[in-house]
Amino acid sequence: MSNEHPISVNFADAANATKSAERSNSKKPRKAWRVIDIVTAAVLGVAVGLIFVVWNIVGGAWFTAADALTPGLGGLVVGPWLLGGIIGGLVIRKPGAALFVEVIAATVSALIGNQWGISTLYSGLAQGLGAELIFLLFAYRRFSLPVTMAAGAAAGAGAFILELFTSGNLARTWQFNSVYLACLLISGAILAGVVGWALVRALAGTGALDRFAAGRERRGEV
Repeated sequence: MSNEHPISVNFADAANATKSAERSNSKKPRKAWRVIDIVTAAVLGVAVGLIFVVWNIVGGAWFTAADALTPGLGGLVVGPWLLGGIIGGLVIRKPGAALFVEVIAATVSALIGNQWGISTLYSGLAQGLGAELIFLLFAYRRFSLPVTMAAGAAAGAGAFILELFTSGNLARTWQFNSVYLACLLISGAILAGVVGWALVRALAGTGALDRFAAGRERRGEV
């Protein structure tokens, strides 16, 4: 006959069940935003917005030159304008982060001044939503390079859909729209997806993201 008291056994079982539940919950991404998430997302949005301000000049000139060479080819330089959604999604990893950071960045760009004015905010919404949908598709659990590249491409697709109506591209030839869409997808995947992924990893390597999953993952690799 066992000498174990039934109550002690029950306590042990309850303790084991609690530990198992805690381990299970620790593996699930927490969807609720923390104060630090909001503050960090806002800071990231402003920082990326300043990148937009520089790219409005440099990228804007390259866009015009590339489009003059081959109509639609300008889409190849759009990627940096999609970085907000990628960086926000990779760092915060919560619903709405990609959209929030991209819109903040677009707002900064519009407030400082650019050649597109208020329509920049519409672009931020469309591009951020494109990236957001990919992170949502993977339930905010996977943030690998392929997923990030897909998010960048989707942000480019968001820009394409918006510009069909706001820039009159719907009335242009199918050849132009085919070239433009292909260039947006490529630029989004490379200049937003790959570059954004590399930037977040570099930032995590400095210890600045230690309170986020991106920082903890990076520490675990080194």
